[in-house]
Amino acid sequence: MHKSELLLPAGSLVKLKTAILYGADAVYAGTPDMCLRAQSKFSLEELEEGIEFVHKHGKKIYLTLNLFMHNRDVAKLPQFVDTLRRLRPDGVLIADPGVFMYVREHAPELSLFVSTQANICSAQAVKFWQTQGAKLCVLGREVTFAEMKEIREQCPDIRLECFMHGAMCMSYSGRCLISNYLADRSANQGKCAHCCRWHYKLHLRLKDGSIKAIEINQDNRDAFEFLLEEDFRPGEYYEVVEDEHGGYMLNSKDMCLLPRLPDLLGIGMDSLKVEGRNKTEYYAAVVARAYRQAIDDWYKAPQDWNFEKYMPDLNTLQNRGYCLGFHDGPLTNISQNYEYTRTLGDWLFAGSIVEWQGDDAIFEVRNYINGGEFIEFLLPGTLDNLRLTLTEFKDAETGEITSRVSAGQGKKIRIDFNKCKIQYCRNEKEEPKTAPELNIENIKELLPQYCIARKPAPLTGENRTMLDHKKAEFTQLCNRE
Repeated sequence: MHKSELLLPAGSLVKLKTAILYGADAVYAGTPDMCLRAQSKFSLEELEEGIEFVHKHGKKIYLTLNLFMHNRDVAKLPQFVDTLRRLRPDGVLIADPGVFMYVREHAPELSLFVSTQANICSAQAVKFWQTQGAKLCVLGREVTFAEMKEIREQCPDIRLECFMHGAMCMSYSGRCLISNYLADRSANQGKCAHCCRWHYKLHLRLKDGSIKAIEINQDNRDAFEFLLEEDFRPGEYYEVVEDEHGGYMLNSKDMCLLPRLPDLLGIGMDSLKVEGRNKTEYYAAVVARAYRQAIDDWYKAPQDWNFEKYMPDLNTLQNRGYCLGFHDGPLTNISQNYEYTRTLGDWLFAGSIVEWQGDDAIFEVRNYINGGEFIEFLLPGTLDNLRLTLTEFKDAETGEITSRVSAGQGKKIRIDFNKCKIQYCRNEKEEPKTAPELNIENIKELLPQYCIARKPAPLTGENRTMLDHKKAEFTQLCNRE
C-alpha cells in the first residue's frame, strides 16, 4: 500500500534528531544564507551530521534553496550547488525558476522539488514543473481539498506535498508583503517580521469623509471603509479590503488538519508537511508523535479512527487557536483570532535529556521547575507519558543541590531515577497510574537521548477561559458536515 510521508521541520540539529526520534519519516532543513529562514541554526558540519543521522535511521532529508534571488545572491549559487552535490540530500526545495534551471543543469543527479513559494494551485502548474524535471511539487496553502483531489487525479505520476499543521501566514503561500511594507524586512529573503501577529486597532469612517450617527446594515455598508492602526504607528491607517468572499484580516489561527487527515491519506497525498523550523524541540516532538500515531492508526483501522484521540497532545502546544486552513474552502471569520495575538497552550516545554552518564540522565532545563512539581516525559512510539516528580535538583556540573531550578545558558541537572516517583499517564483527563517496577535499563530504553519533557502551564482566569473556548470552537468546526 502507498503510504503518505510525515515531514517535519528541522531548524537545528537537535530538532532534526528529535523529529526523527518521535516518528518523522523525513525532515527538511536549510542554511541561513540560501533559504527562507534567516534564523536557521545549521552550520555546514551540523548539516553533514544531520544527513548521516537521518540516513542511518532509514529516513530522508530535504534541503531548502527556496529564496527568490536578487543579482547579489546569484554569485553564491556555484559554491552552494557544489556543497549540495557533496551532501547528497534526498531532495532540494526550490522556488525561483532561475535557481531551478541552474541546479538542474549543474547538478542533474539531485532530485528537485518545487517549494510552496512557487504558488502551485492547479494541475496545470504541476504539469509545467513536471516537464521541467521536478520530482515533487508542494501545493500552495490556498488549495482546497476539492482542488487537491482534482490535482491528484490529473497528475498521478509526480509526488505531491501539502501543508498539514502550523502557522498560517496572512499572505499568498507564505509570501508576506506586509513585512516588506511595515518593517522593510523581506519574507522572501528569510526575514519576515510577522506583522500579522502585531496588535492592531480597527477604525471605521464614511467614505465621503463625513461623520454621522448611523447604524451599519447590508444596505449602507458600502458607504464605509474599515482601517487598521498598528500600536507603534499611530495615525497610520491601512485599509481592510473586502471582496465577494468577505474581509481579509490578520492574525490567522494556526492550521491543524488532523481532523481531515483521512481525506489526505485517502487520495494518496505523498507528503504531509508540518510548518515550524523556528519552533522548539517540544513542538517537533509533540507534532511528530501525534501525527505518527494518527497516520499509523488510520492505515490499520480507518473505520475506527477518530481525531479526538490525538488532539489532547496537540492542544498542549502554544498556539493562537486552530483552524482548518483552506481545506474546506475559503477562509471564514472563524479562521481568525480576534481576541488575542499571543499564543496559549496547556503545557510548557520543561527540557530534554541531552545524554546519559552512567545511570544518571543529564537533563537540560528549558523552563523553571519547583521541587515537588512533576514533569512528563513524552515516550516515543506511543501516546503514553512517564510522569516524574522531583523533590530537589542537582546541578550537573557543580553538584549543588537546590529546591528550584530555572532555565538559561544551557542549564543542566542530573536526574537519579531511583529517587523519583514515577507514574504512567496519557493526558490530563486520565488519572496517572503507578508504573511497574522499572530498573535503570528499562528507563534508559524508554527515555533515550533527545527525549522531551513538559510541565503544566499555569493558566488561570481569562487565559484558561480563552483557551478552553478555542478548543471547543475548533471541535465544533471539525464536526460540521
